[in-house]
Amino acid sequence: MKIKTLLITLIAAFSMLMFQSVYAGSMRCGSHIISDGGRTGPGAYEVLKRCGEPTFRQGNSWVYEKGKKRYVIVFKDSGQISSIKRAN
Repeated sequence: MKIKTLLITLIAAFSMLMFQSVYAGSMRCGSHIISDGGRTGPGAYEVLKRCGEPTFRQGNSWVYEKGKKRYVIVFKDSGQISSIKRAN
């Protein structure tokens, strides 16, 4: 019985880690999911269109506050998304 409980716990923990890695680098804006999709991912125009104005901007970084969550989107010089990170 203990081995079964341990196995279920390990599978659940591994699944949670995999779920986090899939959605790292993304955020939700209404019904849209914005992600750092590499060279062909969305750019600044698409982010503004889907998410509206950021809470504030600092150079190539835009900060969006969604409730208690804060996301930082960093753009490349080309305007494409370089990264999306959850700040808190």
